[in-house]
Amino acid sequence: MRKTLCVALLAFVSGLPSGGADTIQLKGRNAVTGTVLAEKADSVIVDLGYTVLVIPRNQVSAIARDEADAPKTARKTSAKSQRAGTPAVEPALPVAENKSGLYAVASGSSPVKNVRELVDQLGEAVVQVKTPSSLGSGFFINEDGFLLTNFHVIEGETQLSVEVYHRRAGQLERKTYKQVRIVAINKFEDMALLKIEDKDAPKFKSVRLGSADALAVGERVFAIGSPMGLERTVTEGILSTKTRQLQGELYLQTTTQINPGNSGGPLFNLAGDVVGITNMKITFGEGLGFAIPIEAVKFFLDHRDAYAYSNDNPSNPYRYLEPPSRAKQAVMPE
Repeated sequence: MRKTLCVALLAFVSGLPSGGADTIQLKGRNAVTGTVLAEKADSVIVDLGYTVLVIPRNQVSAIARDEADAPKTARKTSAKSQRAGTPAVEPALPVAENKSGLYAVASGSSPVKNVRELVDQLGEAVVQVKTPSSLGSGFFINEDGFLLTNFHVIEGETQLSVEVYHRRAGQLERKTYKQVRIVAINKFEDMALLKIEDKDAPKFKSVRLGSADALAVGERVFAIGSPMGLERTVTEGILSTKTRQLQGELYLQTTTQINPGNSGGPLFNLAGDVVGITNMKITFGEGLGFAIPIEAVKFFLDHRDAYAYSNDNPSNPYRYLEPPSRAKQAVMPE
């Protein structure tokens, strides 16, 4: 993916004017010249004149603004750099962690850590979801008790419980919460949003949502879950492909071991950001696990009102709003 991106970017750079525009310095000593339209947590949008280019944030090492719009101190630094014969490139500003209402989005500059450190940091946010007939995993997306899991973990059930491992005095203590509300479901893409509503519930440890689009094939990932009921099990592997098509949907394929009970748990990158929800494996094979890309999960969360759970029809992933009063009167018998 990176090689393809670099080739495309070099093609763009070759025909661009050199002055009066912003310079986006890329990793690998390449650069793009254009007008920066927007800087997002996971990407930089650049106007090249004849097209608009979206550059993944993890490919950007620095951004040099047009000197006409830069502050005086920056212009002085630029002039000094030019006299020294070096390109005038300012360090890219760190991207603050953004919150999109219900969940937190990872910054584009999250440091890479080893799995041992990340498990210690994130393990408290991963939970076990239980019903009278099934068991799966889940994870908190905010401190108020909202958590994600797979639809097939709770399918046909309304009596749910969630086991959370709270860290107290350096030790993990198991706590079971039984007042769990189903907020939204999408059975077609196997996602469910739940909320713990126990009166004594504290603030929960949560995770950030990353970007599956920014992943590269071969990149290391890991999962935390409860395979076969063995809670807090950690498995590690690599991303095998980002576009495995199964039953009309695209999934992340990974060598990370996924077993019954892992369903609904998070798949992390080495920055500690969730890049997918683990949901299935090929039964007669090893190292053939699959996860729902986090972009699909964000869409589900952003449009959760359209997937709101209805007590009148628990199997329906959609909620149909009441018609306007005039329309309602027109269809009602007198």
